Amino acid sequence: MSQISQTEQLKRETAEQKPFVKLNFIFMIVALVMIVLGFALMSGSANGDVPGFNEDIFSVRRIIIGPGIAFLGFVGMAFAIIYTPKQKH
Repeated sequence: MSQISQTEQLKRETAEQKPFVKLNFIFMIVALVMIVLGFALMSGSANGDVPGFNEDIFSVRRIIIGPGIAFLGFVGMAFAIIYTPKQKH
């Protein structure tokens, strides 16, 4: 290999060649925070420590809000990966 071909191979990608831009990473971070928040809202104590039935395992926070936020986070992550900003002409 000559010196020129090695230099061409190591050339940095231009902005048009990069698959993700700064906005994609911002969307990914927001989606990741939503996913973690959703799973945190679903967590809580189990029924094992309390003698008798604990109705907290069927709370709205655990079965509706938490999974809904996590699902929106997963949808947001897919959007962040697919999103392509308009190119300036």
